[in-house]
Amino acid sequence: MKALVFERNLPRFAAARLASVVAGSGHGVGVGPLELLEVDPPSLPAPGWVRLEPRLAGICGSDLATLDGRSSRYFEHLVSFPFVPGHEIVGDVKGGRLDGRRAVLEPVLGCEARGIDPPCPACAGGHKGACERIAFGSLAPGLQTGYCADTGGGWSAGLVAHESQLHEVPEALSDEAAVMVEPTACAVHAACSTEPPSGASVVVLGAGTLGLCTIAALRHFCLPGTLVAAAKHPTQRQLAADLGADQVVEPGEVVRAARRLSGTLALVSDAGRIERLAGGVDIVYDCVGSPESLEQSLAIAHPGGDIVLVGMPGVTRVDLAPLWQREVRLRGAYAYGAEARPEGTRSTFELAFELVASARLERLVSAAYPLERYEEAVAHAAAAGRRGSVKIVFDLRRKSRSRTPSEEAE
Repeated sequence: MKALVFERNLPRFAAARLASVVAGSGHGVGVGPLELLEVDPPSLPAPGWVRLEPRLAGICGSDLATLDGRSSRYFEHLVSFPFVPGHEIVGDVKGGRLDGRRAVLEPVLGCEARGIDPPCPACAGGHKGACERIAFGSLAPGLQTGYCADTGGGWSAGLVAHESQLHEVPEALSDEAAVMVEPTACAVHAACSTEPPSGASVVVLGAGTLGLCTIAALRHFCLPGTLVAAAKHPTQRQLAADLGADQVVEPGEVVRAARRLSGTLALVSDAGRIERLAGGVDIVYDCVGSPESLEQSLAIAHPGGDIVLVGMPGVTRVDLAPLWQREVRLRGAYAYGAEARPEGTRSTFELAFELVASARLERLVSAAYPLERYEEAVAHAAAAGRRGSVKIVFDLRRKSRSRTPSEEAE
């Protein structure tokens, strides 16, 4: 079968990093360790495992960081090579209780998938994203499917999945809607794990896939008083407003917008530039994960406020003095599991299905490519905002040119 395979090759990894630094994000793929190969399908690791044939598989920010040689060395012991990328997947199940049906993959490889019994405390409590055993058990190390040598990944004609990882897709939901469930689950977890109290002032930095889904999740499941979104490109700004932002500003206007929202004083440089706020907003959701976005978050969060890192950060040099002096709480929001809701504990993926359908998040899927055109697909994903796009996916249903959902419907 055909698969995009990422090998451990340090010279090519370094070449990818250099290309991305010189030419920009997305340019590392042509010289990096990713190749389209004919490979044998992965073996079923143990009872309880089935095959999954992808229909659509998304390209996310963590994939781009890996292909550009920018991923953190923190992950060295949490992946195994060679791996097939792709963890945002909707596909057809072959075998088990969902045989012949469509399913979305919950990619975290926790204790149950790894055959570890008793499970770690996190998995026992339904919080698989915090699993303590992702480098142990009966599988090779891999924090998720798409980074594990034993499972395969979505950028291929087939992979294997533990039945506990699969969520059946309702008939009414399109493939384009279903492929949005996994990234939406990440946003739902971020919103629910640091739920703003009613009337809270909230800023969301970034309006790519994760930022837009976070805006939608905050509006659907929480009750912030005023939600300001920072979006760089026109399409992003329109979608941010449509999905629930009360005000949408360009990144350079965030500090001024947060000052107006919070009614606070500002500390101004000799050149007249607002450096940071004396007070600030209640919660900042940083869906970018860059040094600049974290610095901006620290500048606008009020003393005792919260900053939630939703976008994946890497090695970052940031002055943390305001974190200390203002007693700001900085926390990460990774993956999913179970969320405490007023009606009781619910699966993050159950909530994500609900949000995808109600907010029509399939409209975020902007273009689909066959595996053979992976360099084009990655370049499009890296420049999605600038090109008026959001989510770029691989289409494994048939060989085709790049298509938008509207073109598919014609």
